[in-house]
Amino acid sequence: MKDFTSRLARSDAVLVQVAATQGSVPREAGAWMAVFADAVAGTIGGGQLEHEAIAQARRRLAGDQAGQGEEALQRYPLGPSLGQCCGGVVQLRYRRVTAADLPSLRQELATPAVPLALFGGGHVGKALVRVLGQLPFAVTWIDSRDEIFPTELPDNVACEHSDPVQAAVAGLAPGSRVLVMSFSHAEDLDVVAACLQRQRAHADLPFIGLIGSQTKWATFRHRLEARGFSAEELAHVTCPIGLAGITGKQPEVIAVSVAAQLLHTLSL
Repeated sequence: MKDFTSRLARSDAVLVQVAATQGSVPREAGAWMAVFADAVAGTIGGGQLEHEAIAQARRRLAGDQAGQGEEALQRYPLGPSLGQCCGGVVQLRYRRVTAADLPSLRQELATPAVPLALFGGGHVGKALVRVLGQLPFAVTWIDSRDEIFPTELPDNVACEHSDPVQAAVAGLAPGSRVLVMSFSHAEDLDVVAACLQRQRAHADLPFIGLIGSQTKWATFRHRLEARGFSAEELAHVTCPIGLAGITGKQPEVIAVSVAAQLLHTLSL
């Protein structure tokens, strides 16, 4: 989106959107790409369909199509006409757009972002922010150490200094996924306890993930039980985090595994 809007401020484009689909197709309705004379931003799924759509869009951009200033809808049977094995049908909408359309396009094409709170600015936290910067999450990155945050951040990440760190839990957006991975086990415990307390009151944190081993969770579970949390409440915490079977402990490997787990929660 950022690449698209910056380019559109300088030159016109044809916006190609998936208007409707039938059967097996590369992308869902609403997916889009913007075709400029010398560049493309976004994707409708790649392959021969995208190749044909880019050529069509550039013909319209050059004015070679009748009625090229208007919206056009075109149907593509993927198997018979394009030789793509997925075999479904895609309808694409073509629309010429200019810098004057930027305000409405920002609203129209914005991807709904799921709130996510990341507690901890260590190596795994930094690796996660790099991965999550490309995914449909609005990340609030929280740490008790204000100096820990890097100067350059993805557009969907906002930093928050909180001391004590668990005080930030009360202000999280409803529906937030929560990841807990601070530099201190004591802080981790306090954040998890604050999340469980909020979950008890509002039931609006669908995922609470804690980095660590099964041994760490056994210790935390015992301490949280001593604070009055029931077995049913503690079952809402996921620890260890990440997809089962991915055993690498490099920060980047953990980050990809946890991001995939978070994406899975969006379909539950």
